[in-house]
Amino acid sequence: MNLFSPSWTALRTAVAELPDEVFEQPSGCAGWRVRDLVCHLIIDAQDVLITLVTPADTEPTRDSVTYWEVSDTPPTGDDPLDALIVRLAAAYEEPWLLKFHLDDLGSAAGRAAELADPALRVGTRDVVLTAGDYLSAYVLEWTLHHLDLVAYLPDVPGPPAEGLARTRAMLEQIAGFAFPASFSDKDALLVGTGRRAPTDAERAELGEAAARLPFVVG
Repeated sequence: MNLFSPSWTALRTAVAELPDEVFEQPSGCAGWRVRDLVCHLIIDAQDVLITLVTPADTEPTRDSVTYWEVSDTPPTGDDPLDALIVRLAAAYEEPWLLKFHLDDLGSAAGRAAELADPALRVGTRDVVLTAGDYLSAYVLEWTLHHLDLVAYLPDVPGPPAEGLARTRAMLEQIAGFAFPASFSDKDALLVGTGRRAPTDAERAELGEAAARLPFVVG
């Protein structure tokens, strides 16, 4: 839970400092430009706010790792909800409007996270988990989307090292195996989630596990 705030702050800061012209460039999310990804982050911030004020009376059914569903099919951008994000992002017209809305909702989500009781049970996506586990789960979301944001923007700072390390550990728990030690945290996440194909050398190091890739988390 302690990594939620620094991961989220780093991502929002990176967006706030983007020049307008990069909003039309591709992101690391298939079918999405940078502006579409930023629009998705606004929806994410809204989801955090909604979840933290949706208490549940039953026992938790998921934790920070099992919260995530895993597929072996990478997104194409054709999913109806993904396509909706593109249309919604286009409605903003100007990058500053996206930045303003992300700062507005994102700051509120950050404050709500800091005020939340980690033991509070909350409901979302038809599951129940503690607020602490929910916020810890979102470290993965922020880290992967931060990598998506900077995929074609080499001059933009990437996610914090602590968030990368924690997200790698979560992905390894989800996948049920550890990536080779020679893989950096960033490369383990990019290759492991299908954001890029492994090199021949990486595939050789992965061995039989390479056939299990990717682990598409959502």
